[in-house]
Amino acid sequence: MLANQLKYDLLMFSRELFYLVFTVVVPPVTYLFMGELYGEFMYAGGLNYAETYTPSFILLITFGVVFFAFGFNKVLNRSTGVEKRVSLAPVPKKVLLLSDILKSIIVTSFGYFLVFSLGMILYDLSFQLISFLVSYGFFILLNASLLIISSAIYSFFRSINGALVFSIVLFQVGMISGGFTMPIERMPTFVQVIADFNPLYHMNQLFIAVWNGQFVFESGTFMSIGYILSWVLVALLIIRFAKKVRV
Repeated sequence: MLANQLKYDLLMFSRELFYLVFTVVVPPVTYLFMGELYGEFMYAGGLNYAETYTPSFILLITFGVVFFAFGFNKVLNRSTGVEKRVSLAPVPKKVLLLSDILKSIIVTSFGYFLVFSLGMILYDLSFQLISFLVSYGFFILLNASLLIISSAIYSFFRSINGALVFSIVLFQVGMISGGFTMPIERMPTFVQVIADFNPLYHMNQLFIAVWNGQFVFESGTFMSIGYILSWVLVALLIIRFAKKVRV
């Protein structure tokens, strides 16, 4: 039952041009475009472009998939009445939820391997099995965190129009203040302030460190981890409250 539902969900995702463009097409194309512009630059920690922006754009794809194909899609189903019809369907809710989660992991993992392959082919990004596996494991943890945060945020929306506008604005703000376009320290002061409150920025910095074997436990690391966990805990409370309200 789960396999059939997952197959159906993946098929429906592949037919949604809006989701595909913003989540699977735009980030890799931007990765290549920025590589042409800034491929010769060096970045914080003595890292080159591929070492810095490969994990960043993998995270950007994850952000796009989770918030558009998972969170926004929930609002779409809620506003069009699909959610109510699904509740009457013979497929258990747990199967539907698990299928949604697996769909997000599969699509984001595709983005992971796509960007990583581009980095190896075009920018001589090195492959080390242990580092790769550790990075992928951390990527799954970030995936789970974003799924929880996304579920909480989109639980507030009932209108598809409001959710759509919010999603587009959020994607732009998240991309700019998350450190995906250029180093935050080169940005205007107000963007740096926004970045401090953006969990994506903290995830990005941690992922870059883990990806390049530069992860160390220090005050900045603990602050980033604590901040992300705070978002996740608040999100879990919101989800629990939203379920009680619906009941």
